[in-house]
Amino acid sequence: MKDYIKIARLDHWIKNVFIVPGIVAAILLVPAAREEISILKIVLGFFATCLIASANYVINEWLDAEFDQYHPTKKNRPVVGGNVKLKFVLLEYALFALAGIVCSVFINGLFLAMEVGLLVMGIIYNVKPLRTKDIIYLDVITESVNNMIRLLLGWFIITNHVLPPVSILFGYWMAGAFLMGTKRLAEYRMIANPEVAGQYRRSFQYYSEKTLFGSSFFYALCATFFIGVFLIKYRTEYLLAMPVMFVLFAYYIMMAFNEDSAAQKPEKLYKEKKLIAIIVVFVILLAVLSVIDIPMLHLFSAPYLINF
Repeated sequence: MKDYIKIARLDHWIKNVFIVPGIVAAILLVPAAREEISILKIVLGFFATCLIASANYVINEWLDAEFDQYHPTKKNRPVVGGNVKLKFVLLEYALFALAGIVCSVFINGLFLAMEVGLLVMGIIYNVKPLRTKDIIYLDVITESVNNMIRLLLGWFIITNHVLPPVSILFGYWMAGAFLMGTKRLAEYRMIANPEVAGQYRRSFQYYSEKTLFGSSFFYALCATFFIGVFLIKYRTEYLLAMPVMFVLFAYYIMMAFNEDSAAQKPEKLYKEKKLIAIIVVFVILLAVLSVIDIPMLHLFSAPYLINF
């Protein structure tokens, strides 16, 4: 039983904290929804997302076993060692998926649709004939769709009457792609052998350290652009927080070059004190700029030229 619990990766549930920005955005942008906020729904929604994520992890562990044997640490996973049986893996997947769906029903229809979407993306990413995780660039793009889905999950917990701005959706999607691309870069560097890396992850047969770094940089540019559009569109004062966001992205991609980089294991990022410090500064700055008006900054967003 311990091995079946292990492949559900309960320790990865912390990743679902990515639904929180969706909750915060909905509260800030949809004033009418503030009166209907339910702590119970927030907790239930988070739990439902964790259950669906575990369902995806279960099939991921089973279908990746033949490749994980080439990874320095993943080769020790229970499925690789032959310690689990397919019939019980399928049962575990079904139970996690069903439990997540049942919990979602009590939120609303749009939230339920997003949870089903999260399950579908798990199949697209892991299961043949699609199995996009084996296709260069598409592996990162499709996996990071889950980031955008998590934003929508948080949003729909609060309101199902309006949709979030497109800019924040694309920004969140590309931020997820940046995190995933950087994870790939850190993994590739850690394995330090292109042939072994290609056996572990088929997309690595077509990647190189240069293309992984370049694509991660591209995702970072897209993410900061769209998030910047969102921030400045809804409050010009947020312009002052942009440099800190750039530092955050720059520091994260530098982490990929650390030995045994935490970028490979996002669930362990809370141990990165400098990273957490930058995030805290960014969040505090956004909070302060949310209540302080700086009229002079509006000159930068004015739709006309400034005459002297």
